Amino acid sequence: MKVAVLDFGKTNSKLFVFGQDGRILSEQRTKPAWIPRGGLGVLDEPALHDWALDAVNQAVDGYGIEGLMVSGHGCTFALVGDTALTHPILDYEQEPPADIAERIDRRIPDFTETFSPRLPLGFNYGRHMLWLKEVEPDAFSAARAILGYPQYWSWRFGGRAVSEVSYLGCHSHLWAPRRRDFSSLVDAEGWRGRMPAFARAGAVTGERRLGRAGRPVAIHNGVHDSNAALHAYRRQELGPLTVVSTGTWVIVLNPDCPLEALDRERDMLVNVDVDGGPVPTIRFMGGREFAVISGNWHGAIAPALIQRTIDAGTMALPSFAPGGPMPGRSGEIVGPVSDAEQRAAVALLYVALMIDLSLDLIRSRDTVIVDGGLNADGLLAALLAALRPGQSFMQGATLEGSATGAAALAYESLGREFAGDTPEPVRAADFRGLDRYRNYWRGLIAGRHIAGAAAGGAQ
Repeated sequence: MKVAVLDFGKTNSKLFVFGQDGRILSEQRTKPAWIPRGGLGVLDEPALHDWALDAVNQAVDGYGIEGLMVSGHGCTFALVGDTALTHPILDYEQEPPADIAERIDRRIPDFTETFSPRLPLGFNYGRHMLWLKEVEPDAFSAARAILGYPQYWSWRFGGRAVSEVSYLGCHSHLWAPRRRDFSSLVDAEGWRGRMPAFARAGAVTGERRLGRAGRPVAIHNGVHDSNAALHAYRRQELGPLTVVSTGTWVIVLNPDCPLEALDRERDMLVNVDVDGGPVPTIRFMGGREFAVISGNWHGAIAPALIQRTIDAGTMALPSFAPGGPMPGRSGEIVGPVSDAEQRAAVALLYVALMIDLSLDLIRSRDTVIVDGGLNADGLLAALLAALRPGQSFMQGATLEGSATGAAALAYESLGREFAGDTPEPVRAADFRGLDRYRNYWRGLIAGRHIAGAAAGGAQ
């Protein structure tokens, strides 16, 4: 049996074909387009749908897939009628006008109920729902269902409209993790009746005939991407662990962190796993910040450039994107930078130092698994292992932990085995002066009053 996974990221969207042995047999990629419409930024959904449909049809014809699963980035919702959207899907990277923000932000539940910090833009998608309801109420009145982004795509391909807990519980303001129920905002706005019945991530919600021969393909309920990555490793019974999932966002998930340790001012929150359990999390836009600092560098970074950057004391100070554990500060680079590749080295060191700080804040003490595109050559994980010698580090055997976890959920829903690769141990990098570099960076950010109690570092 083979399953296709549509992995919809904010910057890159992909289709993978997985065999039952866990191997990726094929992949295709595209970049979703976010376009202006009526004064709002929205997804070019028709273009992304056409790409996805073509990719799925090719997977049916070329590999005989029997199932289609979806993994999707957070912060995004869809309003649907009987057969189509009642409003285009909003780009979460836009801030409501100040007068509207003032009104809607008064209606947001407290952190102690939702464990969703009050974040800018649409990082809490319940906030964007309030905004859209104010400016285009007809979109809500016409909607039969409010769907999370992965659930939208499962529905679009022929599944029924369902809800899914890992997505609703992803800092949306719509979920109360301790009650395992919708938040007070949902009832205050009258949205509960438009929230479809729940189905577990991976459950079959429909069927569609695809490919030239019209082959029947099961449509599986989608999942939040970082929670899919967490599931990919938890299912292997590796013991207590923290997962660092990297892409446009760096998401650090530590299920063993006490909820009381979460600081709403540092983009710390509760995610919810595919079975409804709370997962303390800290996050920042690491992939976006890497691109800004590096000037959109693509390719390997020579270890010698890392060493040269450490020796020069050149470093990036937060933050280069909204949100994250150090909000409200403009990023800057201090020290000399000689060329584009050194900018990339500065960027990678910055991401490593931010993850190191995040691991302290989320109280990570056990094994850490580093997953995703920022660890393409293993250098990020090796830097983290050097920064934190008291912890064991592993890295995914594939960079596609989110898609792998999504595939596992689809196979599991059918009672089929799925043999995902076991993560590999990480050997710590050997860079002279790395501890001193980290301590100096921490001192600088403490001096800017943005590091607080985490300035001491991990030992």
